[in-house]
Amino acid sequence: MNTSGSSRWLAILTGVLLWLTSTVAAAQNSIESVRAWPSPDKTRIVFDLGQQADYSYFTLYGSDPLRLVIDFNNTALNANLSELGDASLLVNLVRTSSPKKAGDTRIVIELAEKSDPQIFTLPANESYPDRLVVDLPGKSVERSGPAKSIAELKDRKVTIAIDAGHGGDDPGSIGPRGTYEKNVVLKIARALASMINDDPGMQAYLIRSGDYYVDLNERPQKAWQAKADFFVSIHADAFRTPQPRGGSVWVLSKRRADSEVGRWLEGTERKSALLGGAESIIRDTGHEPFLAQTLLDMSMDSSIAGAYSASRHIISEMSRITKMHKTEPQAASFAVLKSPDKPSILVETGFISNPEEERLLNSNGHQQKLARAIYNGVRQYFINNPLDNTLLANQESIEYVVKSGDSLSVLAERYGTTVNAIKRTNNLTSSMLRIGQKLTIPR
Repeated sequence: MNTSGSSRWLAILTGVLLWLTSTVAAAQNSIESVRAWPSPDKTRIVFDLGQQADYSYFTLYGSDPLRLVIDFNNTALNANLSELGDASLLVNLVRTSSPKKAGDTRIVIELAEKSDPQIFTLPANESYPDRLVVDLPGKSVERSGPAKSIAELKDRKVTIAIDAGHGGDDPGSIGPRGTYEKNVVLKIARALASMINDDPGMQAYLIRSGDYYVDLNERPQKAWQAKADFFVSIHADAFRTPQPRGGSVWVLSKRRADSEVGRWLEGTERKSALLGGAESIIRDTGHEPFLAQTLLDMSMDSSIAGAYSASRHIISEMSRITKMHKTEPQAASFAVLKSPDKPSILVETGFISNPEEERLLNSNGHQQKLARAIYNGVRQYFINNPLDNTLLANQESIEYVVKSGDSLSVLAERYGTTVNAIKRTNNLTSSMLRIGQKLTIPR
């Protein structure tokens, strides 16, 4: 027996086993899935991991293609990367490359243009494992849906910012049949935007026009950038038991309002997206702190009062088509409601955790009714509180083209007038309408 040859093979085998053992041991973490969420102004890529990420990254912006490279230390890849960049105008490709050392994973993100990446970790919670989040600012998708872009918004129309809650990696509440809140509220928001844009005196701007996430603090800022006159955030409620049901409307609590004013005056958030329309007030009165305090308090009080008034109109409209969980406006410390320059409300359209309301919220007919109730309530608020130099305030009448499903009673209710007034203004001898017929609706 050749003992020297056997020893040599034994040594080789032992080395291979040791290498395999060290490789497996080195990959102590793992990437289990990767998701990409493009939005109009950024693409978010989320890595789900077995434990908190140990990573580093660098950019290669002096070469073609432009690349962001992320190294996951001691991490194996158990996820599929194909098609991750298909929906984004900013991200062309997500792929792997040779890592620095065995047991690591190197991810390469090829970009259409330079982007300043914002990368951070999120701890595991009830819904998600540990995550590494990569935000890549830059135009990633075209805005979709019935809402106008900021560039398309016209002067002298009342502008309504519509915020569909959650989105993208945040599904919101989940119904017993698996319905995602984010999908339901986006459909209602789109329907509401379409109704508003059909109104000659109003126009809509959707904060979220697709299935992507917008940070809570960015939502009121986007409304401010659109010069919105009103902000409505649409959600679906949930509870740990299936019994609760019904809609509700929420406004900012005075306690939260006072704390926001204090922070703005301290200047700690002067460059933050949280400022909204308060920035000009603070800048113009920076040398007069008491004047700034007074102006901000007055502005915030006016916004909350307007929100309460509009909420009552919306509750009245919603109660005609659905059960209300709360019949009076409720006050809470929701982050999206803290703009001092406009009335801001949050509408809970029902309990998605209730099986019957989950079924209703999935119904297109019920979604349309909810959207119509919100539209009617908001419009009635601006009829009662007209904004100077807007079409809605200056119009003695509204030109309207009849659509399918319209009737004189529906139009009279929608526009705050009477059937007789519409018939008299248009010299109608019958209540019958035809699609495409032009009507003058008196205010």
